[in-house]
Amino acid sequence: MSIAAITQRIVERSRASRETYLAMIDEMRNLPPAPDRLSCSNWAHVVAAESEADKKAIPAGAGANIGIVTAYNDMLSAHKPFATYPSIIKLAARELGSTAQVAGGVPAMCDGVTQGQPGMELSLFSRDVIAMATAVSLSHDVYDGIMCLGVCDKILPGMMIGALQFGHLPAMFVPAGPMPSGISNKEKAEARQKFATGEIDKAQLLETESASYHSAGTCTFYGTANTNQALVEALGLQLAGTSFVNPGTLLRTELTKESVRRLLQQTRKGNDYRPLAEVVSEASIVNAIVMMMATGGSTNLTLHLIAMAAAAGIEINWRDMDEVSRLTPLLARVYPNGQADVNHFDQAGGLAYVVNQLRSLGLLNENVVTVMGEGLDAYECKPAIDAERRVHWGEPVTERSDSEILATGKEPFANEGGMRLVEGNLGTGVVKISAVAEQYQVIEAPCKIFDSQQALKDAFDAGELECDHIAVVRFQGPAANGMPELHKLTPYLGILQDKGYKVALVTDGRMSGASGKVLTAMHVSPEAKLGGALALLQEGDVIRIDSHSGALSVNLESAQLSAREPALPPKASQSIGRGLFANLQANVSASTAGASLLFSTNPETIS
Repeated sequence: MSIAAITQRIVERSRASRETYLAMIDEMRNLPPAPDRLSCSNWAHVVAAESEADKKAIPAGAGANIGIVTAYNDMLSAHKPFATYPSIIKLAARELGSTAQVAGGVPAMCDGVTQGQPGMELSLFSRDVIAMATAVSLSHDVYDGIMCLGVCDKILPGMMIGALQFGHLPAMFVPAGPMPSGISNKEKAEARQKFATGEIDKAQLLETESASYHSAGTCTFYGTANTNQALVEALGLQLAGTSFVNPGTLLRTELTKESVRRLLQQTRKGNDYRPLAEVVSEASIVNAIVMMMATGGSTNLTLHLIAMAAAAGIEINWRDMDEVSRLTPLLARVYPNGQADVNHFDQAGGLAYVVNQLRSLGLLNENVVTVMGEGLDAYECKPAIDAERRVHWGEPVTERSDSEILATGKEPFANEGGMRLVEGNLGTGVVKISAVAEQYQVIEAPCKIFDSQQALKDAFDAGELECDHIAVVRFQGPAANGMPELHKLTPYLGILQDKGYKVALVTDGRMSGASGKVLTAMHVSPEAKLGGALALLQEGDVIRIDSHSGALSVNLESAQLSAREPALPPKASQSIGRGLFANLQANVSASTAGASLLFSTNPETIS
């Protein structure tokens, strides 16, 4: 199997759905221009709050009009920098004879705030809410291009899903960048484990956490937010080398202005029409998967990529990802896969170097269209500004400055990438092995069963987990409670592993992009609430997770397992807004299909 063969298989599998999607795009593309379609009353509402000049220019179609969709809020550090972006974008557009309007805002919750809290049960569903909010924002249909301001976990995937419904328009994603480096991620993780064992108190832990998360910008570890940034570059949907430029810098501001200039060129009123539906293709989706595996990215993207691809009529699955992972060497060590953060990664050569190495190995599809042009040449280069504040891209980055952070394609950190598909009589799931030491990548042990994170914590506090075991935390799937991340469990299991016990986790829930050192089979499907075998397990059953062979099984005959009465899920709470999401839980697709409310691809099989 090769990257080209996997890509072709996806093309063939997706033929009917992709044709349906592109037909919808053609239908919108072939509509008369907005000035011919909208009534005078429609236009009066569009421009009521604009300047006198724009009241005439926008309805007349004089210059392109950019629709800005923003995830700005001032509690979420990664999105606070977006407060000033609309003004920068509008001014840049005006200087080029065009206009920009904030089309709408989308919700942006912080998973760091809701980890281990009831609000986390709304987190995954927020992706599809954001997708719908993006579509509502753009539904006024008076825009020639889309500019998306979003970074974090469910936010960027949701914006992309929504924007793809307007794939006849060009789109540009503009990041905010990571906050400057604080204390090391190793110190932060150690403090969490000390708090879990009572060695430090809450005030001391807060002091440590605040030294890590300390300013505006994305969190600096390589979790879901920063994996999003790497993948959106691999998809060719934002300017090359922009993912990890810090907020508040001159380069960051000039890149935002350059994004406006290029987007305007790519509208139908420019000279280089390049619609979103052309950029997001089967080939570019596979490139994004390759980038995720080469950098040891967040397993949350195993859900989001399926949903994002489906929005473009492209059907991918976990087997595709597993096969790509087995072909792709691990080239980056960024926390939780190493001690460096994304600032260190970028300084060492960053995504430009990774693209250079992957291309040298023939692991990226070259027949792609990006916001930088045809092919991938620009994505091997880093941006800079000259004395006149013009953005330019230098020579390809062919060397790394730190061999502890970046590896060469010929001598990678590991011969295979960061993810594995596991399956067996317990169902189908994924494991992330890029941060799991070799001796822990296969675990067989009796299980201990929990129906909540709190139950596992209570058992830890009582000393009941001081043994080799596989913790099963079930009824955490999308239909049960919205599939929350279970990052709260990481310190407890990490402590036990550090004490020499062989421990692992099996769950139908998710783990944070910051998790990694403990072997975890997650997203297990079918989930316990919907008849999955996790509901049939009993304390002491021996489970085996083998990330090498791809096995996830309990040492029982099928007849023994099926003869058992399934456990009943805990009663769902309606507090913290969860009652509003009950209908969504009842209709969400399986995790193998992206845990989506909007699209369902291959819900029964990943063959």
